[in-house]
Amino acid sequence: MEITTIKGFKDILPQEAAIWQWVETQAREIFRAFGFKEIRPPLLERTDLFSRTIGEDTDIVSKQMYSLSDSKGRGVTLRPEATASVVRAYIQHRLYHDMPIQKLFVMGPMFRHERPQKGRFRQFHQINAEIFGDPGPVSDADIINMAVHFFDSLNLEPLTLIINSLGCTRCRGGFRKDLKDYLVQRRDLLCPDCRKRAKVNPLRVFDCKVEGCRAVVAEAPSILDYICNDCQTHFGGLQEYLEGLQIPFAVDHTLVRGLDYYYRTTFEIQSDRLGSQNAVAGGGRYDGLVKQMGGPDHPAIGFAVGVERMMELLDGSTKKVNECPELFIAVLGDKAGEKTFPWLSELRRSGIYVEMEYGSKGLKAQMKRADRLGAKRVLIVGDNELASGKGILRDMETKAQFEVDLDSPVEALKKMIASKTEC
Repeated sequence: MEITTIKGFKDILPQEAAIWQWVETQAREIFRAFGFKEIRPPLLERTDLFSRTIGEDTDIVSKQMYSLSDSKGRGVTLRPEATASVVRAYIQHRLYHDMPIQKLFVMGPMFRHERPQKGRFRQFHQINAEIFGDPGPVSDADIINMAVHFFDSLNLEPLTLIINSLGCTRCRGGFRKDLKDYLVQRRDLLCPDCRKRAKVNPLRVFDCKVEGCRAVVAEAPSILDYICNDCQTHFGGLQEYLEGLQIPFAVDHTLVRGLDYYYRTTFEIQSDRLGSQNAVAGGGRYDGLVKQMGGPDHPAIGFAVGVERMMELLDGSTKKVNECPELFIAVLGDKAGEKTFPWLSELRRSGIYVEMEYGSKGLKAQMKRADRLGAKRVLIVGDNELASGKGILRDMETKAQFEVDLDSPVEALKKMIASKTEC
């Protein structure tokens, strides 16, 4: 029987992996310019890390986590999201002693046992960025600006920035009570999951994608009518900074995040090309989480990019990023193969992508492979060329041919190869 991937998991094949590498390179370059440094937390953490931070009543904790017991009976879980792990590392290693403001980012897989569908997998990948140490709206605007710039660098258009404020613990209590009363009166219009959510954590109903529930929350009380003066000032400041950066945005009072730790600013970057699961990035402020987990009372804000959803948007709209050989060496005969193999090695060690056949094949077959690889040039070397001391270099695009001095071929070829070629 053929063994295939587990449902909800997928292979990332070489051509697609090249696009992933390009995206990750763009992210690293942009994040570096904004002062962010990479952190690599483990995939496996203690289960209570996520149950305490994400929330016991969330779908993630109650239904979706891949959890098991280790040999000593301790609960461990494959990480369903990255922020909790980054906060744990921030506290455990006392990173706040190094710098008052810490900017960190993570790239890698997350795991949730949910129904696989377009753009959603049980092993999925995120690019996360977090800022610790600043409580004001300027850091909110800075991290949103970085996210927008990242998507701009990938030519992902059109995208929409949506923002909201969830208020703070002081001003959210009255809103939760009125929202709960509103939802109880419309209980029959809600899906079974949202009927439960309305009792335990009514804000989660805003996250539901069922049309009936979306219609109910569209008319629900607005959190923006309840937020205190401090939260209003913070949210107003964020909007002023975004306007100063000339970043278009829309305010949506129904926008919430699905995790318990969010506070004040929340935002999403959405695409109308992704259907109901339209968020390609989302995040917000979580000022109380570090203290809740046993660390100092340090504010924080972050976001996560869904890489698989981003790949859907890139599909067919971006150039191929597979790097093609700058040179293919076609050899005719064992003597030519022995002579040219050190050239191949030296060119590669100097950073030039060069290919050649391992076995003995005719010139026609080698030229065909060079063409399939997209090689820009082919160096042809056989007994005749070795005898004359002149190899034949063929430009695969123009079909023009040039002689190459085989007494010092590596230096000659380096001069002829001016830049890398992309296919």
